[in-house]
Amino acid sequence: MRDDQASDGGAWVVLGGIHLLNRTAPRRPDEPIVLVHVQPQEVCRPATTVVVHWNALGLCRADALCPSGARFGSARIDGGELFPDAIAGPALRDLVGADAAPGLVPLCYLTPHPIGGYHAYAQIRFHPQDACFVRTTREPVGHGPVEELRWLDAVLTAHTESSTALNNHLRYFRKHFSGTELEFKYTLDPAPDIWAASMELLKALRSGELKDCRPEYRDEFQIHHTENHLFDVTGPESEIGYASFIPTVTAGHVLKRKWFTEDAFARREELITGIDVTADHFESYLSEDLGLQVRAMPPFQRVRYDIQCESMRTGHVYGIFLDRCWLMEAPEVVLSQCELEYLRSRSVLDQDQDEVLHEMERINDWLRSYLTSRRWATEHTYYSKRSFLRQVVALRPELGPAVAAPIPDHPPQESRSPLRVRRRAS
Repeated sequence: MRDDQASDGGAWVVLGGIHLLNRTAPRRPDEPIVLVHVQPQEVCRPATTVVVHWNALGLCRADALCPSGARFGSARIDGGELFPDAIAGPALRDLVGADAAPGLVPLCYLTPHPIGGYHAYAQIRFHPQDACFVRTTREPVGHGPVEELRWLDAVLTAHTESSTALNNHLRYFRKHFSGTELEFKYTLDPAPDIWAASMELLKALRSGELKDCRPEYRDEFQIHHTENHLFDVTGPESEIGYASFIPTVTAGHVLKRKWFTEDAFARREELITGIDVTADHFESYLSEDLGLQVRAMPPFQRVRYDIQCESMRTGHVYGIFLDRCWLMEAPEVVLSQCELEYLRSRSVLDQDQDEVLHEMERINDWLRSYLTSRRWATEHTYYSKRSFLRQVVALRPELGPAVAAPIPDHPPQESRSPLRVRRRAS
């Protein structure tokens, strides 16, 4: 909650029967709608995503009303006692009655608009500890006192229009720039302990050091440890880039393909799962089955810690990854990087995808300042794993294939605007 929001009219967590969301039963004029008055829970305004932590609400006034105009009553309920075990607690059961209580859930988060009316955020995740809501109203609805429920029909209609996304787990995510990786990179030199650095950075996001952003709801941190067998794809011209085989927990591999002639902010990317080929046939699979001209690079292991950063203003989710890569045949050869990548967007409203680029630049400015203050890196690059391995082979030919083409001695430090890169690529 922002300090400048504490003195305004507050907001409401609206409760009602689950059938109002999934339409498994008809609406009834005598069923309870509960308005739980809370302090504003938005990280920013306007917001796309709102997360409500029940224990953080404190003592709340709850009014149970009927669409017909009747009142069930009012109560003062501590937020942590609303939904223990995600089931209506004793105070709510007393307020709405034994018949309505079993199906009672958060319907939406409702916030007043300065010019009148209300914005609604549909409930998409609901747990005993918290709930997540996504905005469904582009313009404010239902002018008038909140208790008159003039907003209810418009809010339920908006939910119905997007029900196939809102009523299905994680289907409210969308992906802009599908098939294209957008990424800034920082080479960490000297490289920190990436575990400690990740925990420190995650703490900074939790405390709100990056304006309008928080760790992604219930998916804030991931750990990856992979083995990579990367091949430099040198032809045909339309296929130039790299192909990397990554073993899975089963017998198969994931094949990661990236297409680019030089390191850049935007690159075409594809992951192909279920590749059933053994390591001794990687090269023949690429050359004979896919028709590629390839050169094997030294295989490496990669440990990566993923911090998932969600913009509560736009719903866009970005990954801040810290990794450490070392050659399997020469563990002393190490590359450690921090990467900022666009991942997905939590939203059901149409968006201007260029906003992703503008917001990513803002987050990158913050990340650059954060890394610089710790003396880990000062400028972003687009330095790829392919460029790193090419440089290694140029310096130590015994680690590469039998014949190695000349490779530049220095990694590119180009820092072109991603806006220009994207528009030129399109």
